[in-house]
Amino acid sequence: MISRLFCASLIAGLAMAATPALAQTKWNLPAAYPADNPHSENLVAFAKDVEAATSGKLQITVHPGASLFKAPDIKRAVVTGQAQMGEVLLSIHENEDPLFGVDVVPFLATSFPDAMKLYQASKPAITKKLDAQGLKLLFVVPWAPQGVYVNKPLATIEDMKGLKWRAYNVGTARIGELVGAQSVTIQAAELPQALATGVVNSFMSSGGTGYDAKAWESLKYFYDVQAWIPKDYTFVNKAAFEALDKPTQEAILKAAATAETRGWKAWQDKSTWYIDQLKAKGMTVEPPSPALKAGFQKIGEQLTADWLKKAGADGQAVVDAYKKM
Repeated sequence: MISRLFCASLIAGLAMAATPALAQTKWNLPAAYPADNPHSENLVAFAKDVEAATSGKLQITVHPGASLFKAPDIKRAVVTGQAQMGEVLLSIHENEDPLFGVDVVPFLATSFPDAMKLYQASKPAITKKLDAQGLKLLFVVPWAPQGVYVNKPLATIEDMKGLKWRAYNVGTARIGELVGAQSVTIQAAELPQALATGVVNSFMSSGGTGYDAKAWESLKYFYDVQAWIPKDYTFVNKAAFEALDKPTQEAILKAAATAETRGWKAWQDKSTWYIDQLKAKGMTVEPPSPALKAGFQKIGEQLTADWLKKAGADGQAVVDAYKKM
């Protein structure tokens, strides 16, 4: 009798211990940037907020530094359910849909307030496109304004001819083509090695990317062109989201809204800090000369015309809505 009671008690205890594990859902969130990048830190904070709000019912593991999937593969991984969530620089998928490249139309939105307006103007159309692919948009966070890193002084746009130019989307590849540089497609996680080995000796990106890549170890100049403010989009597999109970869904959406606000503030706060760090590491940081700025603006006009032609009525509608804000 004692033995039977002991067994029954043990079984009951094991069942109780197993209950939380059975109720627990574990998700993966691949990301492309280093763990100490503000984007990655924001994702970790988002995951913690979700776990706290659901009392551990939903646990999200963030995989920074392209450690789970390379940057161009993250979106497809979430669409196919290989990962439940993901964060991507949406403009790397501009070849898939021109509207995904609206953030990198040169000189369209070059300040954080204008970048927010452009996000608000483009959000309905982009949300609809992602939804049709089985993705639910959760939140969007910007980078700092984009400048040019290079291994020599630039007085005019003609000085860029022959550079080994890192491209990461349609726009940067087109810039390389227009200035006569040799474009090489390199994603952020591969950039430090590409710089160290001389595969590239110039690129356009934010102060944050230059800091992550330790650009000062290979390059000497940063021209603060402020060409555009690209954004990272965090989304969830729609079927996975809809399979959750309502309280868990609401917890995710609330944490996403918090992450978006936190992310925008973090980048506004840190954009100047990154520039200061580049200077402190020995880089020459300058605004573009009038001639160099004029050259970039001319290229910008060409790229804007190219983008509007590709994006058609949808793209024009977004630009028109943005300009009315």
